[in-house]
Amino acid sequence: MALNPNNFDPATRRELFAWCMYDFANSGYTTVILTAIFNAYFVGVIAAERGSGDATLLWSITMAAANMLVLLSAPVVGAIADYSGAKKRFLTVTTIGCVVFTALLYFAGPGDVTLAVVLVILATFMFASGENLIAAFLPEISTPQTMGRLSGYGWALGYFGGLLSLALCLAYVTYAEKQGLEAAEYVPVTNLIVALLFGIAALPTLFWLRERVDVSESFDSTHLIRAGFRRLGDTLRHARLHTDLFRFLLSLTVYYAGIYIVIVLAAVYAQEVMGFKTQDTIILIMVVNVTAAIGAFLFGHLQDRIGSSRCIAITLLIWIAAIVCAYFATDEWLFWVAANLIGTALGGAQSAGRALVGQFTPAGRQGEFFGLWGLATKLSAIIGPLTYGGMVYIFEGDHRIALLSTLVFFIVGLMLLATVNESRGRKLAYLQIDKASGIYSR
Repeated sequence: MALNPNNFDPATRRELFAWCMYDFANSGYTTVILTAIFNAYFVGVIAAERGSGDATLLWSITMAAANMLVLLSAPVVGAIADYSGAKKRFLTVTTIGCVVFTALLYFAGPGDVTLAVVLVILATFMFASGENLIAAFLPEISTPQTMGRLSGYGWALGYFGGLLSLALCLAYVTYAEKQGLEAAEYVPVTNLIVALLFGIAALPTLFWLRERVDVSESFDSTHLIRAGFRRLGDTLRHARLHTDLFRFLLSLTVYYAGIYIVIVLAAVYAQEVMGFKTQDTIILIMVVNVTAAIGAFLFGHLQDRIGSSRCIAITLLIWIAAIVCAYFATDEWLFWVAANLIGTALGGAQSAGRALVGQFTPAGRQGEFFGLWGLATKLSAIIGPLTYGGMVYIFEGDHRIALLSTLVFFIVGLMLLATVNESRGRKLAYLQIDKASGIYSR
């Protein structure tokens, strides 16, 4: 493999737009399937016969299984994509896979637990793998000075994509309820809406985003897999030379566990604790998407001025305040305050975290390092929801007590973040490792 000499040529505006559009395209899956509608539908309808505690735990286990697949595969897939110059092809496959499996969720109705679990695992695996791959393009099309801003633009546009998905679903749900249809009849259609919007909105990315790696020779699949594991092994062996990257990934793993609890179980909490109906939940998540887009945009600009790690620290403080509000909320107004604080912090934390990994990534290893980022986030997606689901099960359906686990993740994550030296991590990204000595050189 040889890096294209034009690898760091400025990307065109069309290409930057195409990169951001993938956040717009795939956000409907997170917003509708994982956060607002299908997760609550799974607990309240598909697995309703098992009871709220068991159904919540089963949903948490489903999310854990999907993310375990990503956790095991992401770094190696990223390394293979770097080695073969195939990030774009991998991205195309995962996009098509997520669209197809999401559409097939239409056929999961009351009692179809096995079908729903299998399809959600497959769709989530494809979604998460694509999320890692699109992030790996960020260091190629941006500079350290603009990386935070571009990441923020992508997340902001993504939240508007989620908002559009929710708006279309809300319009259909409102129409269906006026026709006297039950949730088991209209919720499956929302899966088709998400799949269709994802497929259409991803087309600019798949057509316009350019692969910036040339392959100097052809490799068979066995050789590529070996090469992928070898590159990953090199990175892990030299972990001590990527001190700040791995310290940040540890911090991210912890605080993202709290974020994933909110993403995966917010609608379930609103439904089971606050008594929200489907329409109420959709409106809530729509408002949160607006505040999240604002947060991503504002923090995207701020992190280029004060640094990504400081921005993340600010968002974690906001997260802590939001969880405290949600815990004490007995009336809707305080829960709405918590929801909007969560939206602001969510957008900022996600955009700043992605940008910081990009700033710590050496040239030519984008897929590999963002695979490590994916490994960390998906480990979080296993730990967080399983912790919450387990606590709900142990405390016999008490979601308020389970919410306290979220607070712990954010506090510990903030403490670990304090050990990261952002300036040093950026400098190391511009140096190369001498494999024999393990010493960096320019």
